[in-house]
Amino acid sequence: MLREPTIEKLHAMRLRVMAATWVEQDKSPDTIALSFDDRLALLVDAEMLARDNARLSKNLRDAKMRIADACIEGIDFPRAREIDKAVVRNLATCRWVTEHQTVIVTGATGTGKSYFGCALVHQACRKGFRAMYRRVPRLFDELRLARADGSYPRLLARIAKTDVLVLDDFAIAPLTDESRRDLLEILEDRYGLRATVMTSQLDSKQWHDYLADPTVADAICDRVLHGAHKLALKGPSRRKTREVPADG
Repeated sequence: MLREPTIEKLHAMRLRVMAATWVEQDKSPDTIALSFDDRLALLVDAEMLARDNARLSKNLRDAKMRIADACIEGIDFPRAREIDKAVVRNLATCRWVTEHQTVIVTGATGTGKSYFGCALVHQACRKGFRAMYRRVPRLFDELRLARADGSYPRLLARIAKTDVLVLDDFAIAPLTDESRRDLLEILEDRYGLRATVMTSQLDSKQWHDYLADPTVADAICDRVLHGAHKLALKGPSRRKTREVPADG
């Protein structure tokens, strides 16, 4: 019988799920009654689904999201938040990723900015994109250490190649000259080539003043603000409510 050698070959080709599904099919009379083409299609579907799930798990793990269970479906729309459902539906398509655009999410502390950013990462990973989440203060620390140990160029290259970069908590602390230059390098590498999400308590209209250095501020704001999708989350802090929704 050729089944055992064939299963061994499937394992050798790393088609383990297909092999396991084939064995399971033989235990089901309903499946055995199917045509060869139908059974083969089920085997291929099982292998493809397993690979898609494995890819998603890896992408989510590599992204290192602050809120691991954040997802588009978890975003709620109470009137106080003033979130346009049409905008969220549009972002859920991930067209902004393929078109290398920027999403800016602003709002007071506790309004769900980080959740929103992580939800966009999750959706992008579902679509097969690679993502990276970083809180801006910690990213600057990471870059400073990388500069000291000589890995700075490699870190910049890795950030530049990531399909979706989330810069969470932007403008939460004063910038040094070094961090301003780092930010400009990152955004310059990604401009028109990759998608970026930035969340901040500071309204984007005030970012130029926050950046302080007029030349650097002009360069950064021109790359980030022009043509960006902007969402301003409103309402009270969701952390203070008794019943905190999924994206509080």
